[in-house]
Amino acid sequence: VSTQSTGQFVAIVLTNHQLLSQTLINGFIVVSCMPPPVSSAAILTKAVGGNDAAAIFNSALGSFLGIFVSPVLILMTLGLSGDVPFFKIFGQLCCTVVMPILIGQYLRPKIINWMEEKKPPFGTIASCTLLLIIYSAFCDTFSNKDISLPRTELVTVMVTVVIIQCFLLYTVFSVSQSSFCNFSRADTVCAMYCATHKSLTLGIPMLKIMYSGDPSLSFITIPLLMYHPCQILLGGLLAPKLKSWMLEDKVLPY
Repeated sequence: VSTQSTGQFVAIVLTNHQLLSQTLINGFIVVSCMPPPVSSAAILTKAVGGNDAAAIFNSALGSFLGIFVSPVLILMTLGLSGDVPFFKIFGQLCCTVVMPILIGQYLRPKIINWMEEKKPPFGTIASCTLLLIIYSAFCDTFSNKDISLPRTELVTVMVTVVIIQCFLLYTVFSVSQSSFCNFSRADTVCAMYCATHKSLTLGIPMLKIMYSGDPSLSFITIPLLMYHPCQILLGGLLAPKLKSWMLEDKVLPY
């Protein structure tokens, strides 16, 4: 809810002041509709000493629900009309996202002994795969000959992304520590990362399916491409401060 409201507010401000083109503004709305990632939020929560079990659960559940909820939110908020291929969108998303998860869960009990014995470098493979997805997304976006993005707009997008993330982190922290919620410090750290992070690995395939053949796809993906590395950078910079804050209250890591 907070990211949706923030995305809508940012879109209104940017539109009223004509700071960006409409397709880039739509990109910020798209970012607000994206689900959380599974890896980065959980990893940062665990590194700080927060409730990593809750982070894994929320990230996994959010990513799974995002397959169905995010396309609907995007179509509703952007006011797309016409013959929208809902079944095609959900069918392709299920093939590219859900099926690999189900296959992995099916194979896991059968090969778990082999994995424990051989200890394949799944962490390195996952990191390299994510890097490849980011690299290919940047190449697809900025290799488009039809794209013409002024430097001022690029800088505006970068600054806006940083402002949004700082605002969301502060808002989630304040609400979590308020008397209304009264979260523990470990749960507050979990909420800060899970509620503000957005999934690039799910977002890019989703947008490619939804905007297949649309020339505005390159512009719409730019805010998300900038949001992902920024959330990891800010999360990493904030981690030592949050860890010290956790230790002040003598909260044991989960």
